[in-house]
This record gives sequence, C-alpha cells and structure tokens, in this order.
Amino acid sequence: MTTNAQRRQEDDMAASSTGSPTRAPHGDIPTGHQEGGRVGAGLFDPKQLLKSLPDAFRKLDPRVMVKSPVMFVVLIGSVVTTALALGNPGAWFGWVIAAWLWLTVVFANLAEAVAEGRGKAQADTLRKAKTDTVARRLNGDVEEQVPGTELRIGDLVVCEAGDIIPGDGDVVEGVASVDESAITGESAPVIRESGGDRSAVTGGTKVLSDRIVIQITTKPGETFIDRMINLVEGAARQKTPNEIALNILLASLTIVFLLAVVSLKPFALYAGADKQTSLIVLTALLVCLIPTTIGALLSAIGIAGMDRLVQRNVLAMSGRAVEAAGDVSTLLLDKTGTITLGNRQAAEFVPVRGTTEAEVADAAQLSSLADETPEGRSIVVLAKERYGLRERHQGELVDAEWIVFTAQTRMSGVDVDGRKIRKGATGSVIAWVHERGGSVTEDADTLSNAISQAGGTPLLVAVEDDEGARVLGVIHLKDVVKEGMRERFDELRRMGIKTVMITGDNPLTARAIAEEAGVDDFLAEATPEDKMALIKREQAGGKLVAMTGDGTNDAPALAQADVGVAMNTG
Repeated sequence: MTTNAQRRQEDDMAASSTGSPTRAPHGDIPTGHQEGGRVGAGLFDPKQLLKSLPDAFRKLDPRVMVKSPVMFVVLIGSVVTTALALGNPGAWFGWVIAAWLWLTVVFANLAEAVAEGRGKAQADTLRKAKTDTVARRLNGDVEEQVPGTELRIGDLVVCEAGDIIPGDGDVVEGVASVDESAITGESAPVIRESGGDRSAVTGGTKVLSDRIVIQITTKPGETFIDRMINLVEGAARQKTPNEIALNILLASLTIVFLLAVVSLKPFALYAGADKQTSLIVLTALLVCLIPTTIGALLSAIGIAGMDRLVQRNVLAMSGRAVEAAGDVSTLLLDKTGTITLGNRQAAEFVPVRGTTEAEVADAAQLSSLADETPEGRSIVVLAKERYGLRERHQGELVDAEWIVFTAQTRMSGVDVDGRKIRKGATGSVIAWVHERGGSVTEDADTLSNAISQAGGTPLLVAVEDDEGARVLGVIHLKDVVKEGMRERFDELRRMGIKTVMITGDNPLTARAIAEEAGVDDFLAEATPEDKMALIKREQAGGKLVAMTGDGTNDAPALAQADVGVAMNTG
C-alpha cells in the first residue's frame, strides 16, 4: 500500500510518465512549480555564459561528443586541422580554419551548457526551500526536538502556527491552514486536515494556524522537493521521438557528405589539382556541408523548451511530454482546484426574518477576524467590498475575547460589548445556540438546505445578547471559478481543442460552473471509473487526450490520458 502523501506526490509529479506506478504513454506535465524559482535572465546573460563556459570545455570529451554524431565529426576535423596547422606554422589559412572549427564546437557545447545551467539555477532555488528545520517529534506523549534530516518513515511530528513542516507526510490529527507558496507559488493558504484528499503536506511549507500532527511518509532525499530538483536538473530527461528521428537523419546526411568529400581527394590527384584539395580545405568543406547548426543546437532546443515551461510554473517531465501536449485535441479538466479555486469563498450573506443583510455582514466580519482559513478571510473581504464595512483588526477591540477557529469547534467568534458572536458550521452553531437556551428559526434551516442543494456550503452566524441566543443569518460559500478561465477556454477553442469539465457535483451545480467557466461540455457526478471511460471513448475516436487533476482520485484518469497534467495543490 502507498500512503496518501505518497499517492499525492505521484499525482503531482508522475501521474503519467515517470518511474511511478501510474504512467501515461506520452508524458506528464505537473504544474504549480515554485514561482520564486524562475530564472529571468536571457540566454545571452553574461554571468550565465561565463558560468557555463567551463562546462562547455568539459563537454569536449570525445565520450560526450560521440552522442552527437554531427558535432563529433566537427571535433575530429578540429583536431586534424589543428595538427596540420602545427606542422606548418607559417600557414595562416590553416590556423584560421582551425579557430573557426573550434569555435563551432565550443559554441555547440556552450548552448547546451547554458540551457542546462539555467535548469541548475532553478534547482538551486528549490534547494533554498529545504531548510534544516528542527522537528518536534513525538515519542509517546513526549515531544523531542530533532533535526528534520533525522526523521524516518512513520515518525509523528507536531507542527503549530509559525512552524515549518520538516518533511513530506500525512496529517493524522487536526486541521490547519498552510502556506505552500514555497512549493506552488500561490500566496493564498490552503487547508490541510486528516483524512481525504487534503491530508498530504510537503516539507518546506509553513503552518499558519492551529496544531496538526503529521506522520512522515518519505525518506530523506526522496521528498517532493528532492524529486523536483532531480527533474529540473535533467536527471530523467529523455530524447523525444522527433529528436531521435532527426538525429538519425543528421547522422545519415553526415555519412553521405563525408563519403562525398573523401572521394574528392582521388579525383583531385587524378586531375592534378592536389594542392587545391588539402586536408584543411576538405575538412572546412565537410563542415560547411553537414548540418552543423542543427546538430549543435538540437539538444539545447529540447532543454530550452522545458526551461521555458519551468519559468511559467510548469514542470515538464521530458521533451516527449511537450511534444505530445502540442498534438492534444481534447482537454479534460477536474473542476475543484483546476477550474475553480478549490477553497470555497463567501458569495453572499442571507438574513433570516427580522434581520438585515447589514447586520449579518457586520456580525460575520467580526466573528471571522479570528478565522485565518481562506474561507474566513473571504468573509472579511466580502463584508468590506459589498457592504462597505471598514476592515477591522483584532487589536482595535481592546476588551474583546477572541474565539479562534479550530477543527474541534468548527467555529470562530468574539465576545465584545456584552455580545457573543459566533460563525461556523451549521451543526456547531446550532448546538451553541441550543446550549444557551436559544432556538433556531425554520427559515434558517430552509436557507441552509437551499444553499446545500445548490452545491454551496452554508455557515451560520449567531449572536447572544440581551434578547437571547439566536441565528442572524447564513453565509453562502461557493466554489469560485478562477479569474480569466473563460478567456483561456476561448483561446483553446480557437486552437481546435475541445474542453470538458469533470466533477462529482450534481448536474445543476456542474452546469452552472460549466457555463460560468465557458467549457464546451461537462460530466457531472463522475466517479474515477466514469473519468476513465470518457477518456477511452475520446481515444477510440482518434483523439489525443490530456487530463488535468489535483487529487488522488484523479490518478487513474491521469494514467489513462495521453498527456497527464497534474495540478499542484493550492
């Protein structure tokens, strides 16, 4: 069996085409690579050229050069021309030809070294995320501080607000908001809790709230960041089918031109023009005839293509993945976390009878100031933007007692000015109201049920004051479509790519999200088997299919697709 975190890492990094159990025929393109890892300097950045120059000379090793037949022939020609020039020091022509040939070889190596160097720079940036953090390992009920590098599979570690997660693992106790920007480049925190798809955490990320217990699931050196570093540095780079075919063609042309040039010497001797066909001239002619430019830049082109994707937060496993992605005709997209933000956002405040929207908004904002989850932050923002409420801070209310959101209570709130205000899950708030002798009106249940049936999440806002404990209204949380999605799908449509949204939501909710996002079609109430069946039907029709997803349940579909695009969490 694999742990949830291991499966999640396989989804994020190798759901389709690495050495993991789930593979796709043509490649895998995980996304969400660290934004800070971008290398913005151009190809001809002087610092990068200078840094890559030693590597270019090291690549002159014949054992390395022989992998590129065209440039290996140029290398031999450079050596022969140099030897002939040394035998005749006064022949400046020989030295000029030798210099140009060596420049050709070094330039080819330098182009590849620069492209590889940029990948190494990306890896260096990733390594900065691997800090030697101190882990609070649980030994029974006792905590002991150990270096993060000493953690082993199965160890339990405690992380609280402000702590750096010391290694990859699963949350086995508690819930917390986590800043994963060091890995994903996304500034918005995400919720990680025990059980389900959202239990996996990555080493190097930061806990922002609450307390969680994490079970380590990877060995040191095999973490998500370590594997990303290996990929960026090109350890798993493979030649694409087109690159292999082009190499064979170039090698064939080189052999043809080599035979043609060699045959010129006997003809010259027969015609009495031996002086005009010296070895230096023939070598120069051969290099001019063979496709040296293509041979010199072929490997650099593949590396540069993958590097350009890395700069845009897309980590391509190989050039094969890039080639296959260019031929895709159908793109399937998991809804949550891919088309939508994944974290539900506050959409509206709905008052119960006898209460106004302004009252609900005011109470909702106050009770959410102690809630650091994305949902809590969205409530504060909605109250400010839609209802004109000034954004308040906990420090402004001196005598207030704040109730911080936790996984156990599922509520947050504040006690201030003789009032107790609470906001949270319907069951938790209803229980709180009943404990204080209050009652929940029928329309509160009706409103909550209507929001649930529409695919949203209801949160109740309640207050206890001189009039007793009562529910003020309902907060409607819903999955928000990412900004600019409709424009992106329009562009894909112009490219001839059909887009299909796949979701487990009911058809009504799925249709609403699909129309808002602008996809061509959708599949509602989809199981992993339904996703695979849809992909197989498209492939049976001769379509090349790409699948994007961000959860463990997407792994089978990612494996079946021709191109698997694993969206990183967040």
